[in-house]
Amino acid sequence: MEKTIQVNNIDEYNQNNNHKTLHPLVSVLDFSKANIRDWGDADSIRFQYGLYSIILKDVKCGDIRYGKHTYDYQDGTIVFFAPGQVAEVPNLKIPYQPQGHGLIFHPDLLLGTTLGRTISHYKFFHYESHEALHLSADERQMMLDCFAKIEFELKQPIDKHSKKLIVSNIELFLGYCQRFYDRQFITREHVNKGILERFETLMNQYFESDQAQVNGIPSVSYFANELHLSANYFGDLIKKETGLTAKDYIQNKTIDVAKNRVFDTDKTINEIAFEMGFKYPQHFTRLFKQRVGQTPNEYRSLN
Repeated sequence: MEKTIQVNNIDEYNQNNNHKTLHPLVSVLDFSKANIRDWGDADSIRFQYGLYSIILKDVKCGDIRYGKHTYDYQDGTIVFFAPGQVAEVPNLKIPYQPQGHGLIFHPDLLLGTTLGRTISHYKFFHYESHEALHLSADERQMMLDCFAKIEFELKQPIDKHSKKLIVSNIELFLGYCQRFYDRQFITREHVNKGILERFETLMNQYFESDQAQVNGIPSVSYFANELHLSANYFGDLIKKETGLTAKDYIQNKTIDVAKNRVFDTDKTINEIAFEMGFKYPQHFTRLFKQRVGQTPNEYRSLN
């Protein structure tokens, strides 16, 4: 049996966690004030989000699943959910007191603001597999300070400055999150290098088999899925490690393989294009010239 909880309304979410609603579109929560959680006999609890939700947990209290994977989620980590996403938590079958802090805000809060135009740039809202943001003690305190500034503004009488100040502080908070994620990519370099090695192996296997001919040119999402990462996280990781977008990295590999195959004069350029996964040979020729500076036929002749 599965229990589903809709997270669409600020006031309702506040009531469920013993908080007073200070603003209809945004709230800062201290989960230690919430009642003890007891989900009964449900095997798992699904949260369907209609709000932006940012949760900083202070204790380990169950693995959060999003999609097929479980978050790399422990004490002192932050997870992010955007409207339209669903998270699943297995029921521990024992009552427990939640601990941690949260920031939730309705998409309508961002209407007409700079953040409303740029929030899609914060890709960590769509890291849909197992990469939460891990915080040091100082970083965690910085996050709590940001929460406190937002909560301070929520406690003031609403006036013409309220929305601007609240949204500006949320934007500041997200900026720190982006910085800390960049740090995390660096501190987890050994993990990232392992992913890069597996990525290279997968690309080699793809072109050495008939996968390209059957399935076409490999996509970023294909490799991300094979590596059990979200496409957004995978793309950011490749960019941080190589300076190239994941798409460019794949295209470079495709052309490197093609340059070797062009020397097989027993096959026409069109046959090689189809083997490489190109539906139309002219697309292969265009990409080859763009990357190499010569058409495949010119490259074959000159070499």
